[in-house]
Amino acid sequence: MIGKIKEFNFKSLLILNTFALLVTSFFFNNLIFIGVYTLFFFISFFTTKNGLKIIRRLNLLQNIRTEGPAKHYKKSNTPTMGGVFLIIPFLIFLLLITINLGSLKLFLLLLTIFGFFITGFLDDYLSIKKKENTGLKTKEKFILQSIISIIFILIAYEKNFINPLITISDSWGINMNTFILPISFLVLVGISNSVNLTDGLDGLAAGCSGIVFYGLGTEILMKQQQELYVFSILCYSMSGICFGFLKYNSFPAKIFMGDTGSLSIGAILGSIAILTNSIFTLTIFSGIFIIESLSVMIQVAFFKITKKFFHKGKRLFLMSPLHHHFELKGIKEEKIVEGFWKINILLIILGIVLKINL
Repeated sequence: MIGKIKEFNFKSLLILNTFALLVTSFFFNNLIFIGVYTLFFFISFFTTKNGLKIIRRLNLLQNIRTEGPAKHYKKSNTPTMGGVFLIIPFLIFLLLITINLGSLKLFLLLLTIFGFFITGFLDDYLSIKKKENTGLKTKEKFILQSIISIIFILIAYEKNFINPLITISDSWGINMNTFILPISFLVLVGISNSVNLTDGLDGLAAGCSGIVFYGLGTEILMKQQQELYVFSILCYSMSGICFGFLKYNSFPAKIFMGDTGSLSIGAILGSIAILTNSIFTLTIFSGIFIIESLSVMIQVAFFKITKKFFHKGKRLFLMSPLHHHFELKGIKEEKIVEGFWKINILLIILGIVLKINL
């Protein structure tokens, strides 16, 4: 049915996601889920709307990378760093819940997300200051992400917040023992950078993130563990935040989230999945993010291998990440985004069906 929808835009996605969450709330007999989602949708909507004026006043405008598609030059000077309006409301909400519950696990989550938020903020700020599309160097950014991730993982593992048994279903799991540590690192840093790479077309990362947060929140609910319900609430609040922002980020975008938003969103997804033992399901839900990231790695590896053997590097894709390949194929930006949204919805359905049937 999704594939037959001729025009799958922001309104269509918002209606579908809201309806799905409404059904979920009734199924689990708890309207707080749809309530939190709705509240944070409007918080994000109004903070982004008013924040646009502040960003224009401060002249925080996007610089387009020269090696990207030529048609993207017209996006130059679009307000950026919109991730501030996504992540700060979430951090405040998480802080209030942490204080109220006195939870060390939530406090660790808060510090980790804040660390990624600062990393992304620095990257965006330096990019604007330098008036080019690179803020922090790739190596510098990776080092900061690695330090934050290692601290998070070691403390979480010591406090038994990380389960070495990766759950596939209620009756099937894989005990990774200490290998859960590098796997957790790969999940946290990998998803953070994958969301960052996906954020290259109007509404692509924000829309997919909103969908994935709904899926992750629902999968956590299906575990039927009372102590994990707070993480579902956090996921649904982020789903609402992403859709509130998407109103102004969908094609043609009036604002970009920047690394401030994309790195933080990936960190929230990865860290919550690690703390709730939802790594397997998140891997399915995040299929779009992972494919986008893999397309970059494959492109680089293919170029280096062909250069070594043929003395001239060749490219497998017209351009990476994958969404740029389709752009250069002549497909309209909004159609690429709509197609990726639809695929992401199918991945959520697949992940939940597997969770029920395996």
